[in-house]
Amino acid sequence: MSYGARIAGLGSYVPETVVTNHDLAQVMDTSHEWIVERSGIEERRWVKGGEQGNYDLAVPAAREAIAEAGLEPEDIGCIIYATLSPDHYFPGSGVFLGRELGIIGVPAYDIRQQCSGFVYGLEMAQALIANGQYEHILLVGSETHSPGLDKSTRGRTISVLFGDGAGAAVLSRTQADAPNRILASEVHADGGGAEDLWMPYPSFRQPEIMTHADLDAGRQYPTMEGQKVFKNAVKRMPEVVRSVLESQQLGLEDLDMLIPHQANLRINEMVAKLLRLPPEKVHNNIQKYGNTTAATIPLCLKEARDLGRVGPGDLVCCVAFGAGFTWGAVLLRL
Repeated sequence: MSYGARIAGLGSYVPETVVTNHDLAQVMDTSHEWIVERSGIEERRWVKGGEQGNYDLAVPAAREAIAEAGLEPEDIGCIIYATLSPDHYFPGSGVFLGRELGIIGVPAYDIRQQCSGFVYGLEMAQALIANGQYEHILLVGSETHSPGLDKSTRGRTISVLFGDGAGAAVLSRTQADAPNRILASEVHADGGGAEDLWMPYPSFRQPEIMTHADLDAGRQYPTMEGQKVFKNAVKRMPEVVRSVLESQQLGLEDLDMLIPHQANLRINEMVAKLLRLPPEKVHNNIQKYGNTTAATIPLCLKEARDLGRVGPGDLVCCVAFGAGFTWGAVLLRL
């Protein structure tokens, strides 16, 4: 028997510490105007180093999503944890989250699709529920970028973009033809752009995963070919949005809200322009949180709902593009 999957609960959590563009201008050669012009970001949240880790952010977001779904932690049958900034190389952060929630014995998948992680996770959760494997799945996107950023002028083009935060969703079983469910999903990858947005070290491809010379050269910090990322993002995101709509015999005029990954406001503005979507049909919050990678879509979706911009019955498309390159979209009706 086949089932449908719906979002039964959402949760979010961001650290208390607000880091403004003016704060960054005190430690690197940058300015509020420079950052806003290039990214749209005005501030972001950063953890207090050593006091909060990745799963510390995920726990309150997960608890909120579970409570909103009207469930208890023991009702969760599976955890999917999307992150590029795990607490440790191994084990994955999913097992730590399960331990903190008191969920013992359920599987915990850790997935590494970076900015597309939550979209990939939605497709995975929907498939696992549709085939009857699980009734309730906890999907989390959580990131603590700030400890791994080069907060000097050398790293400013990357470091000003990223924030820390977590978002969570509980996916629950429903009827295969229920009106409020995930309608379609589509995900892709193209490794041809893998080195255009990546963190090259530490690397198990090397005789030593990290040397003093690597550290001195800053190879432990992420690098990005910004123009290549921009060009690919504004091509792939509109393509996949149109594709998931067409798979359901729907058009852009049927869409109530687009929830794009929050990597750069300029990318999202171009995507909206190419799709001919008015501002009221696109929700962005990168101005407040920066790029929280796997957490951006649940943070953005929950905020849009809490603000009354989307509600029951609305047709929503979540779309992302990121490192890998990876990209995808999920079409759902709330």
